[in-house]
Amino acid sequence: MLLLATVAPATAQSLHQGIAAFNRQNYQQASAIFITLAERGDRSAQTYLGLLFETGRGVPLNYTEAAMWYRRAAEQGDSRAQYSLGLLYDRGQGVPRDIVEASKWLNLSTAAAPPPVRESRARIRDAVTTKMTRGEIAQARLRALEWAPSREH
Repeated sequence: MLLLATVAPATAQSLHQGIAAFNRQNYQQASAIFITLAERGDRSAQTYLGLLFETGRGVPLNYTEAAMWYRRAAEQGDSRAQYSLGLLYDRGQGVPRDIVEASKWLNLSTAAAPPPVRESRARIRDAVTTKMTRGEIAQARLRALEWAPSREH
């Protein structure tokens, strides 16, 4: 039990350091910290790492890498990663364009979003929905209903 107590604060501190480096726009330092944590299954670090790959900050621009990191975090229930992954599916960046999969992730993201961003995510989700048939909408909703978060480790 004591071992767990000493490990958890170190991980949280490292994530905090990564976010601080990101906020200072020291993206290379942030990416080094996030990579270590992301590989250990930290969903927040995975989301930040996805953003760095999506924007080419501190790492080479790579939508496929961005999608992979977003997916790992999204599968664990990170609503920011779900939102970003949904947008990548809508645009076909790093993943095949798939409007149903985009809608699924945007639905999940909107449902889990904190109140300050829920409305803006709902507008994006609804904009994507306007491009869909009734059958595609039903399929996306079913996928979202069947989805459950899973931990990596």
